[in-house]
Amino acid sequence: MPVDLKTKRANFRELHKAGCFVLPNPWDIGSARRLERLGFKALATTSAGYAWAMGRDDGELTRDEVLDHLRVVCGATDLPVNADFEAGFADSAEGVGANVALAVKTGVAGLSVEDRVGKELYELGLASERIRAAREAIDRSGEDVMLIARSEGFLIGNTELSATIDRLVAYAEAGADCLYAPGIVDGAAIAAVVSAVAPKPVNVLLFPGMRVADLEKAGVRRVSVGSALAAAAWGGFDRAAKQLVEEGTVPPRG
Repeated sequence: MPVDLKTKRANFRELHKAGCFVLPNPWDIGSARRLERLGFKALATTSAGYAWAMGRDDGELTRDEVLDHLRVVCGATDLPVNADFEAGFADSAEGVGANVALAVKTGVAGLSVEDRVGKELYELGLASERIRAAREAIDRSGEDVMLIARSEGFLIGNTELSATIDRLVAYAEAGADCLYAPGIVDGAAIAAVVSAVAPKPVNVLLFPGMRVADLEKAGVRRVSVGSALAAAAWGGFDRAAKQLVEEGTVPPRG
């Protein structure tokens, strides 16, 4: 029998209490179901992966397109789904709160909100208010949906660790359940983040050369891969298509 939404959300929250779990990122129904069959305990959407599947670049999808995508993915799997909700599709705290309320209704078990617009971070005060508004929207819904606050500094070249930690601490105080600063790869820096926001859990984005086992030892609770699986799939597609053009053959089915 299908797993009901209340159970999905309870299972997702339980995963964050101890140990470390991998949160792979599908971009459509097929990839979600393949990951479920492999035994993963939860999934997370990827804005880049879905945008590529739609023939666009990351950041070019509308709020309503993302909401529709969330409904499709959540409805296709018995696993809890964490939404990549980008920057909340609004600048103001009020706008983020209203959009998060819509996202909750799609069936997600968690959702992340970024603190970046383009190549700049929102001013810390506004960024914190945006997280607080998201928290309040979830609380008003009465649904057990986890809020993940993302600080994007390392992805845009702002690699001062103390500044990122200050942001994550502020977001934790604003009501985030889990903290996430994609782009940090140094083990000591990751351990510093974990310590700074404890006991709240930390998500780390897995880059080539990093190992889940090492992140678990550093106290990381969850590990996601972002667009890595989608990029690998498209890379394989491109190589096969090039072989077809250049050699008139296709690679063996894997």
